Amino acid sequence: MQEQVKENCLQRLARIEGQVRGVARMVGEGRYCIDILTQIAAVQAALRKVESEILQNHVNTCVEHAITSGNAEEQRRKVAELMEVLNRSLG
Repeated sequence: MQEQVKENCLQRLARIEGQVRGVARMVGEGRYCIDILTQIAAVQAALRKVESEILQNHVNTCVEHAITSGNAEEQRRKVAELMEVLNRSLG
């Protein structure tokens, strides 16, 4: 993973960790359900952003390397990995 991507993701994940603790506190305090759901949606959006950044890094490094390597087996393996992760994300 590229160092800048790694740092960005770690910073985002630290913020997400704080958001999740905040949601737990809201539940513990018996806060209004819609407010809790709104915060959960924000956490999910933040996680999707981290997922997207890591996926983009993977395509820009690992998949690109497989393509330029000329190794057909490695190329197929990287495409299969991408398809697997995308299928999990979609459903």
